[in-house]
Amino acid sequence: MQSRFVISLSLLLSAWLPGAAALAAEQGWKPEGKIEYIVPSGPGAALDMAARRLGHILEIRKLAPAVVVTNKPGGSNAIALNVLQQNAGNPHYLTTLGSTLLTGRANGTLDVTYSDFTPIAVLLDEFVTVAVRADSPIKTGRDLIEALRRDPQSLSIGVASSLGNHIHIGIARPLKLGGVDIGRLTVVPFKSSAESLNALLGGHLDVVSSSTPNVVAHIKSGRIRVLAVDAPQRLEGTLAVAPTWKEQGIDVVGLSSQGVLAPKGITPRQRDYWVEALREATRTPEWQEFLQTNQLREHFLPPDQAVAYLDRQYAEIRAVLKDLRLVGD
Repeated sequence: MQSRFVISLSLLLSAWLPGAAALAAEQGWKPEGKIEYIVPSGPGAALDMAARRLGHILEIRKLAPAVVVTNKPGGSNAIALNVLQQNAGNPHYLTTLGSTLLTGRANGTLDVTYSDFTPIAVLLDEFVTVAVRADSPIKTGRDLIEALRRDPQSLSIGVASSLGNHIHIGIARPLKLGGVDIGRLTVVPFKSSAESLNALLGGHLDVVSSSTPNVVAHIKSGRIRVLAVDAPQRLEGTLAVAPTWKEQGIDVVGLSSQGVLAPKGITPRQRDYWVEALREATRTPEWQEFLQTNQLREHFLPPDQAVAYLDRQYAEIRAVLKDLRLVGD
């Protein structure tokens, strides 16, 4: 019922929204030619799925002539961001503004941050799950905490795709609040969550931390048990079986979000066009369906609010990385 209501409301709203022509007239600029949307991850990853859905909506709603999604993984976003740096002032280039940018800056693997570009908007919040095999003796998030409080190195934990990223932080924060010495954890990085989950199922890992889209199929198959998710309340659909950390007495909510970044030097009118185009795109039934399917939370924030939100995330991320002994004072 709730999902039908959300989609119906989105249909009603979309009927009232301005089209591309109205947006262009209001903002004084419109994109001409193709838009290159750079994704800092490989094909099929969560960031890639969101970018391709967004690009499709921008096209069918005639908010962009054509959107070409290009995958540039690696370097904690550095490779993707380099494309924007090479195209300063060009509003026909966009990239995903993801949490890896924040963690990369905090741990020193990136020498730039979102303020070195043009933040357009935050679009959504994503959540991190902690899972074990279905036959694991660990039944709850509390069980996991107790085991790791006794011996932080007793269980192997898989994350993707690098130490200190939002997936790693997504399990470290609740464990820290539970009294675990997170600097002593046995954490194994994998190239993708698909690989870490396969290692879990193959008996090579005890625990995996990953974002919600990666676990849906494994929950349906009955092969894994999700111990906890860092959402503010229980998610719907397949993830309804997964308790939140807050339900288990650990007051933590995720720090991971996705947004859109443009090159430095675009004009205020060009920035404002993209803000309103993305606002319109995220109100469509197609986007709402994507969020519901992948258990993501809509959270549209325009530039100033987006920067304030990212600043708060960055401060918390850096504090956790200190506890993980991945950054100094």
